[in-house]
Amino acid sequence: MFGKSFKLFKILGFEVRIDASWIIIALLITWSLAQGVFPIYADYLTPVTYWILGAAGALGLFISIVVHELSHSLVARRFGLPMRGITLFIFGGVAEMDDEPPSPKAEFFMAIAGPIASIIIGLFFIGLFSVGRVLFWPTPPMILFSYLGTINLILAAFNLLPAFPLDGGRVLRSILWGWRKNLRWATRVSSIISSSFGLALVFLGIFSVLGGGLVGGIWWALIGLFIRSASKMSYQSILVREALEGEHVDRFMRKDAITVSPDTTIDHLVEDYVYRFHFKSYPVVQDSQPLSVVDLNDIKRIPQEEWDSHTVNELAKPFSTDNTIEIDENAIKAFSVMNKTGNSSLMVVDHGGKLLGVVALQDLMKFLSLKLDLEPHKAGKSQNSNDSGDEKKQ
Repeated sequence: MFGKSFKLFKILGFEVRIDASWIIIALLITWSLAQGVFPIYADYLTPVTYWILGAAGALGLFISIVVHELSHSLVARRFGLPMRGITLFIFGGVAEMDDEPPSPKAEFFMAIAGPIASIIIGLFFIGLFSVGRVLFWPTPPMILFSYLGTINLILAAFNLLPAFPLDGGRVLRSILWGWRKNLRWATRVSSIISSSFGLALVFLGIFSVLGGGLVGGIWWALIGLFIRSASKMSYQSILVREALEGEHVDRFMRKDAITVSPDTTIDHLVEDYVYRFHFKSYPVVQDSQPLSVVDLNDIKRIPQEEWDSHTVNELAKPFSTDNTIEIDENAIKAFSVMNKTGNSSLMVVDHGGKLLGVVALQDLMKFLSLKLDLEPHKAGKSQNSNDSGDEKKQ
């Protein structure tokens, strides 16, 4: 979903990151507020004032989105759902989950928390605007309060639309999930509705462009395409999780891991390992002891003409949770780590850190393809059975 992102700060234990695309959007928002929106509110202010208000409006929107996503994260943590952090990107923000919600109740409250936060923020600024009118406050802050109050209420309303990955789509799924006790079915139905809604936005964008609204039309079309793509990915994620349910890393592990020594030169690594075995990462081992991991991204940092003068030891990264997994972990976690980090394989270790083998993404994908082909309905029945069992326990 995201490209290059940067860490901004950490709040209440959650890391807030910003995607490069949001920086562009922030500049566009500042420009549009300063040159288009705020002059409509009051046409007698100086250009400098409009630009200051534009920057303040963009900053206020940024803070509002962070609070919105932080509300999701706090409720998720309350229900024991691990969160990777908050990322702001071109279409707003997202609270990144490591797992699916544990119950319909958890998903409902986690999803609704964001819009409630936006409504509270919106009402707060509208309240300030109302007080300012009575007390005759200066025009610039009044314009800002009016904008932030309105945009937060719009943000809440838009997010409550029943379309993945919007909050309303998750609220819809939680209701369907609670009704039928089947997460897969609920996700499929929500995905179909979301995909149809996204398609409607695409057509709305096309008609807007034909009607002369070029920028707005393109924007609606992009949002529609994003919703369609995200809704399909949500359903595919459920299929993957159910297919891998109950499977452990040792089933997919290759015991004959291809290792390299720390004194191997980069040109030797590329010619005799990468081009020969076609893996993207290799454990670095010396005297049968695993030391670190080297991958293609490490190699790319060195100019090709210098490959013969640098060794693996200079580039390799230490073992970490981003490139290793313990042998008794479930395959779902391995898949999640690879998806999060972009790694195509993980080093499999025991509890003492001893290297046992490698689990590759391509092996997981082959297994998924075969299982979904041979047992297309088994996972859904399994989910239904498990949820019914959980309901009886409650």
